[in-house]
Amino acid sequence: MKENYLHYIWRLGHFRQNDLKTTDGESILVQDLGQYNTDAGPDFLNARVRIGDIIWAGHVEMHISASEWHQHGHAGDSAYDNVILHVVMDEDAEILRSNGEKIPCLDLRPYLPEKMTGKYLRLMQSRGWVACHAHFPHVNQLVKNLWIERLLVERLERKTNEINIILEASQNDWESAFYRFLARSFGGKVNNDAFEMLAANTPLSILGRHKNDLFQLEAILFGQAGMLQERFNDVHPRQLKREYEALQKKYLLLPIPKMVWKYLRLRPANFPTIRLAQFAVLIHQSAHLFSKILEVTKLSDLVALFDIDVSAYWESRYQFDKKAHKVIRKMGKTTIYSLIINVIVPFVFLYGKKRDDSRLKKKAIGWLDEIPAEKNSLIQGWENLGEKFETAGKTQAFIQLKTIYCNRQRCMECPIGNAVLNSPVLAEQ
Repeated sequence: MKENYLHYIWRLGHFRQNDLKTTDGESILVQDLGQYNTDAGPDFLNARVRIGDIIWAGHVEMHISASEWHQHGHAGDSAYDNVILHVVMDEDAEILRSNGEKIPCLDLRPYLPEKMTGKYLRLMQSRGWVACHAHFPHVNQLVKNLWIERLLVERLERKTNEINIILEASQNDWESAFYRFLARSFGGKVNNDAFEMLAANTPLSILGRHKNDLFQLEAILFGQAGMLQERFNDVHPRQLKREYEALQKKYLLLPIPKMVWKYLRLRPANFPTIRLAQFAVLIHQSAHLFSKILEVTKLSDLVALFDIDVSAYWESRYQFDKKAHKVIRKMGKTTIYSLIINVIVPFVFLYGKKRDDSRLKKKAIGWLDEIPAEKNSLIQGWENLGEKFETAGKTQAFIQLKTIYCNRQRCMECPIGNAVLNSPVLAEQ
């Protein structure tokens, strides 16, 4: 059993409240359950409880085992000085206030609802892809739809937390922060860290000074990537190397190690060399890219910004000095959609949030509802349970559901899990 089940039971008052007693035998009358606290501090704030003949006003803290009070570092934490009741499933330790008084303890086990607790335990012991796999197809669609809307916003909020870190590191320069976040996404799952290192080592301000010269942009990016340090047969990389050496001295640039780039098990179209060539063209064609994106309304116009072709040298190569018969030079629609989903939408959403511009937030979410549903093993898992997907907005919501709730068994915080527990029909299935 997890502590969040106790939170759920207490929050909704789903326990037998007559004849409550502390572990020391004193009567308990709960007059106010308190306010559920999802931040740091006690679990329920400003509760009101009569213990014996005394009415207490303060906080309620919950644990499976009483000894977790010490494991969680509550002893000596002033935030817990006003705890008036310790609710547990096992009082395996006596918990004292800083003045030496024992904090009254309620063992909730005898007061739990049997049927609901049985359902909860079956959910927690489920070996299905998700705990509610047997019940999920039967949950009311309205419950799911309302939850999906909240999950999508929650996922965007989670992504914007990552952006905020980069934004602070960029001194709130939105263009620089966008450049760094976009670079990471250009690397895909395999080379995202390498691209992020490259962007961190190569200021956008320097690239901006050479944005009108694609050759110089390639020289800086490939040089900073550590890819111009060997001898080449082809003329183009030899010229890039000479150009980079001059620019390196001018700007005191330090390249990242070449060894950080990975090619193994990548399709040639996703080789870091091709991605760098595409990134150079994107910078060349789109000065102040984030500002342009903010002005875009139509999804088709947004996609067009990333419909870029590489320079002539890369029309017949995936790597330096290695000719290829057929080269895929442009990013595919799936890749562009991935950039929009994972970079552009959360950036525009955060920008709208910080400026209290609901129009921008709606525009960002609207793009997700125009992009076709993503295809991956996680979405396939939901499809196996009968769920249908048409848009990226819905797939993003269900990715949030699986990774943040289902995988962590947070069923008590999920309306679908709540529906399963509270439905007399689903109860016995």
